[in-house]
Amino acid sequence: MLAYSAKFAYAQRPFPFIFPEERTIEIRDPSELRPARIPNTPPPPTVSNREDFPLRQLSLDDAIRTALANSEVVRVLTGTSATSSGRTIYDSAIQNTGIDEANAAFDPTLQVNNTFNRIDRPSNSNGTAIIGNQGDNYNLDLDLSKKTVTGGTFNLGVNATPSKQAQDPFILQNPTFLNPRVTSSADLSYTQPLLRGMGRPANLAPIVLARIETERSYFQLKSSVQGLVRSVVEGYWGVVFARTDVWARTQQEKQSKVALELAEARLRAGLGDLVDVAQARLAYNNFRASLITAEANLLQREAALRNVLGVPPYDPEQIVPVTPPTLDRVTPDWTELLELAQERRPDLIELKLILEADEQRLLQANNQALPQLDAVGLYRWNGLEGQVPNGTTLSSRPGQFTDWTLGVNFSVPLGLRQSRANLRRQELVISRDLANLDQGVHAASHILAGNLRNLAQYYEQYDAYRAARDAAETNLKAQYAEYRNGRTILLNLLQGITDWGNAVSAEAQALLQYNTELANLEQQTGTILETHGVRFFEERFNAIGPLGRLGHGRSYPGTTTPDLNYDRYPAGERPSEEVFELETPELPRRRHAIPSMEPLPPP
Repeated sequence: MLAYSAKFAYAQRPFPFIFPEERTIEIRDPSELRPARIPNTPPPPTVSNREDFPLRQLSLDDAIRTALANSEVVRVLTGTSATSSGRTIYDSAIQNTGIDEANAAFDPTLQVNNTFNRIDRPSNSNGTAIIGNQGDNYNLDLDLSKKTVTGGTFNLGVNATPSKQAQDPFILQNPTFLNPRVTSSADLSYTQPLLRGMGRPANLAPIVLARIETERSYFQLKSSVQGLVRSVVEGYWGVVFARTDVWARTQQEKQSKVALELAEARLRAGLGDLVDVAQARLAYNNFRASLITAEANLLQREAALRNVLGVPPYDPEQIVPVTPPTLDRVTPDWTELLELAQERRPDLIELKLILEADEQRLLQANNQALPQLDAVGLYRWNGLEGQVPNGTTLSSRPGQFTDWTLGVNFSVPLGLRQSRANLRRQELVISRDLANLDQGVHAASHILAGNLRNLAQYYEQYDAYRAARDAAETNLKAQYAEYRNGRTILLNLLQGITDWGNAVSAEAQALLQYNTELANLEQQTGTILETHGVRFFEERFNAIGPLGRLGHGRSYPGTTTPDLNYDRYPAGERPSEEVFELETPELPRRRHAIPSMEPLPPP
């Protein structure tokens, strides 16, 4: 895209080799930009045009697999929608290239310079006229250098310069002048820091930092994938609740319609009045509106689940969850939860990695606070070869002429103010990040405490709402019989219908919140991927992290070692909501028939 933009800007210049000042903003039409891929899907269903589509049974395990397969960009659920977490499957691989960039500092560097020269300078070497003194030469400079992990630098240099001068009278009168001639040299040198820049830890610190940054990126991705799995679980149970709620509101509508018909029949028989009919009709339409709201909520929940699964918003098949929620009460061990969280939560792992990076930077700062003291050694072999004017060739013997240099170089800024300030800053950064780690553990403990409170609350509410539902069903049957026999008012019957439908919905909501909270607890302890059989390729082979395959067991706690993939949630053959035994209450039949009359006119 940058190349395209540059080409676009380049083409707009009347003289492409001249770039004047930018005094206007040049904006292309959006239609000229690269088109994005859009899903090939018809408009989504609504409460007004929902059709009877074929059913597609979907287990929770299959939903998780589908989401993982469609997650180049990792999504998380936000209410009744899904948004990007900001992480992609490419981030860690991109960050991993930084390790090679840091390793490149120790790669050998080869430099070769070739120069051909023609020199023609005037002279009066013959004493009578100005003549040219033309010469040709070629220069070869080869330099091979290599930095060592101890901070030293090896250098191998080779130089060769063949040259030839024109034969002027001065050269002919000088029998010792070599023409043509070749001067050459080869040198080997080594520079070793003795204070600043010395030692493997200080020189390997950039590589360790690059590996730590890769690990940070990996655990950031893992955190977002954990959020994805938890989002799939939440979205799945959200659809189950919405389907249950639609069923409950549908039954309320039917029951209120029965109550309306009963009120109208009683009015025709002279046993009731218009107030009961109006009240029944009002309740019936309110229940219809509640049903429409429940159906709209179901569509939103299905859309949110499709979004987090990475599938288009429309599908010719209707998703039917078939994994039943768990009815068992789980009582986690508090100490084990805290231990798992401090070891496995990606955010705490990232804080620990930040501390490791701080320690590497402190090592570098300590090293930079030292004076510069370098030992230098050089040995050079010199050579000369050429031809004297009488045609004799002269050449030096190998190793006949040599140079050597030994030395120690020292430099230090008096006071070392800048490097010592950087050292103090890094020490304070470590103290700050230690405090952040303590705060992270503190916050995690409070989150886990909230998870335990929520688990207890939702399960206790589920028990209470289940009992309330039984009582509401009994009350509904009794209120219907009492109103039918004229022993109570219509309002009590309508209230019974309301209480029963609300109890069904509340029971389902409490149990599904409990199941969602179980997944949330796994996410907060950092074990949701392992407990769902999800692993990354690097984890499978223990190749992630600075220790590579030597770090056996680094990627898993002892209680959740990697194993074969298996289904975490058993899939049933019936819709998930049937776990709530969704049966319409059987209202008692009338003992005495009410005389039939013409239907009442609409209000």
